[in-house]
Amino acid sequence: MTSLETARNIVKILDNKKAIDISLIETKELTIVSDYFIIANGTSNTHVRSLADEIDEEMAKLGVQPDHIEGRATGWILLDYGCVLVHIFDPQSREYYNLERLWGDAAHVDISDIITPD
Repeated sequence: MTSLETARNIVKILDNKKAIDISLIETKELTIVSDYFIIANGTSNTHVRSLADEIDEEMAKLGVQPDHIEGRATGWILLDYGCVLVHIFDPQSREYYNLERLWGDAAHVDISDIITPD
């Protein structure tokens, strides 16, 4: 599975679990750390944990395991799938850390074909 396929699968999982404001950002031209960032938020800490658990479970069914997961007890959970980093925030933490601003030079990938319209 390519890094873009991995990212698109994770976006679908987040959308199915009702994540809010999902963004897929291409970072491969800007850093050696990853090819893509996925940024999303839940409505509460419980929802954030639920989103992370769902990604972990559904990607495992596809044979893809995270290298590691950090922040399960915080308002920001990071799932590291090698070339794809998934950032799931509670609303306050997303606003505070504002990763979209920090990675403002990165290209946003169109995911409208896999996101359920509001």
